[in-house]
Formats: sequence, structure tokens, C-alpha cells
Amino acid sequence: MKASAFVYPWDVNGDPQAPARIADLGVAQVTLAAAYHSTRALTPRHPSHRVVTAEHAATLYPPDGARWRDRALRPYESGGWAPGDAYGEAAAALADAGLDVHTWVVLAHNSRLGAEHPHTSVVNAYGDRYPWAPCIAQPATRAYLTDLAAEAAVRPGARGTELESLGWYGLAHLHAHDKTAGVPLGDAGQYLMSLCFCPDCRAGYGTQGLDAGELAAVVRTALEPVWRGTEPSDGGWAGVEKLLGEAAANATRAWRDDRARTLQEAAVAAVRAAAPDGFQVLLHADPVSFHCGANAGVDPVHVLSVADGVVVPCTGGAGLLTPFAEQAVDGAVLAANLTVVSGMGGSPGTLAADAARARDLGATELRLYHAGLASDGDLEAVRAGLRAAA
Repeated sequence: MKASAFVYPWDVNGDPQAPARIADLGVAQVTLAAAYHSTRALTPRHPSHRVVTAEHAATLYPPDGARWRDRALRPYESGGWAPGDAYGEAAAALADAGLDVHTWVVLAHNSRLGAEHPHTSVVNAYGDRYPWAPCIAQPATRAYLTDLAAEAAVRPGARGTELESLGWYGLAHLHAHDKTAGVPLGDAGQYLMSLCFCPDCRAGYGTQGLDAGELAAVVRTALEPVWRGTEPSDGGWAGVEKLLGEAAANATRAWRDDRARTLQEAAVAAVRAAAPDGFQVLLHADPVSFHCGANAGVDPVHVLSVADGVVVPCTGGAGLLTPFAEQAVDGAVLAANLTVVSGMGGSPGTLAADAARARDLGATELRLYHAGLASDGDLEAVRAGLRAAA
């Protein structure tokens, strides 16, 4: 199977050995960050630094001034962690090493946007804002994300893109020094705590026959036993229906699914309009549409009719591939995303077996997270694993 390794520009720029080292892993492609959220990352082999702190979400190239002129919502440029056209510099070096370069674009995940434009954020039933989570129902935010997708995805020389967090973000997010695990919420509690009550979503619930004020009160009441620890919040969608009531649960899901699906359609269409022929568009995806996060909750039938395929989280098990494999048409890309950094819960030593299992479940390609973060020992295990899987 074709394999691609995730890479940051700062893993490559300033390290002349990096492109050949990545190519030597046995991958044919790199998925190189072009727009990314805030992070603190190790660079264990770089000759000039060991830790890179990306202070806020940013494009890793200079954004097009004409595109964004006079717009309140616009991408932020990176600071010293990725100066100039950091993406372009890294992409050129990687291409010179014989690697296909695809862009990696993070969309609805931006804490600085939420801090500077609080009205854009998801608001929960208690009135708390989630600054890291732009509400994808808001027209201005949707327009911003669609244009960012097109610009960041279609960088010079890129042969394709992978769009991350193209859907709802919610409570579950490692934000600063996160202290949110004290009460186990499960899927159902996460959903209730991720329902948005900004003005656009309140109006949207109205189109589904719900009174937003009453709905917020129902959500707060439903969560009370969860906070007390007297009733676990689990059971998947059945748990949501139990807590919220079947009719209200399905009405909220109808609104949210529609906003996510239509945003995905618009963003992919914008990318394709800007891209050359043959440009591949994949989404990082979870096959359960009410899930929130970097792997956007999607309907497999719908997303495979919109994009060329999906990148599916498979660390610890590849079962999430099955709903996509059941709906895939000829030529669809089902990329199994495997963490290969031991310190981040990955298992590079079992890569060959994990790849074989993913292939059996329908995977057509592999994604390896992450060539820049992994130790030398992890990378050697990746080399061996890809040779064995070939």
C-alpha cells in the first residue's frame, strides 16, 4: 500500500538531511502542514532546535492579501516558528528528494480566532464559549473556512490535500493544560456539551421545530446526573436520545449534520475549482456523524460522494474503516492513519501487522503520524515495518 508520512515545515527547513531521511522510510508521499493550529512540538534530530512552539493557528505560507482584504475573518500568518513561505521551502526540498507532496490543512480549530472574535465560537448550553471551536453554522465562518481550504490546500506543486477538522469541534480538545477529564462524559455527554447555542444555531434549531431556550434547559437538566456521577453518560446515539429525548436529539442532529455536510461540499468544491486536474481531496473523518473533532463526524455515503476519500484514525484498531469500506466505490481512497510515535501511544514495532489488518478491513493507503516527531528508534521500526508490508 502507498504510505504517506505527516511532516511539519520546521522538521525540514534548516535540516539538509531531513528530506532524504523521510524518503528512506519507504514512503512515497508526505502530507505537509500548510495551515495548522497552535502546538508545541519536538524536533529530535534538527541541527538548530529541539522544540518548536507555534503560538497560534496560522498559515505556514504568506496568505493572499487580495483574497482577504477588508475581511474581518482572515487567516493569521505564522511567526518565527515558520517564517516566510515555510511550507513552500519544505515542499520544494521534499519534492527534490522524490516525494509527492500533499497539503495538510487544519480548518475549524483555531483558538486565536475565538479569542479575537468571540462571537465565532461554539457556545454550550451553559453559555460557555469554546474559543478553539469555530461554529460552522455561522455564514461568515463558513465563508472563511471555505476560502482558507481552497488557498491552503492548493499550494504550488501540491498533488493533493488532506482537510482536517472540516466539521464540528466541541468540548473534547486538549486545550492548554486541560483539566476536563474529572467527570467521564462518554459519547452522549460529549454531544450534549458540544451542542452550540450561538444565535445562528439557536435559529437553526427553530427550523427543526425546537425552541432553543427550552432545548438548552433540557440539556442542562439531562447533564445533572452526569455531573453528580450517579448516571454514566454512554451508549452512543441511544445514550443521547435517552438524555435528551428522541425527538429533540434527532432534531439537533439534523441541523448539525446539514451544516457539516454542506460545509464539506462547499469546501471541497472550492478546492477543486482552484486545483489542477487530478488533484486529490481527502477528509480526515470519523464514520459517526454526531462525533466532533479533528476527524470530523461524517456520513460515509455522503462524504465518499463529495471527496476522493478519507483518512481514518486506526491507532489501536482499524474498525472505523469498516463503515467506509462498505460504501466505497472503485477508486476511493481509504487511508488508515497509524500513530508511529511510541511516546504518543503509537506502535511502530507492529506497523506491518497493523497495516495488514487495515488492508483486510478495506484500507487502500497508509498515513503515518508523524515523521518529524518520532525518535530514531521509531523511524527504524517504520522502515522495517514498511519493508515487511510491501
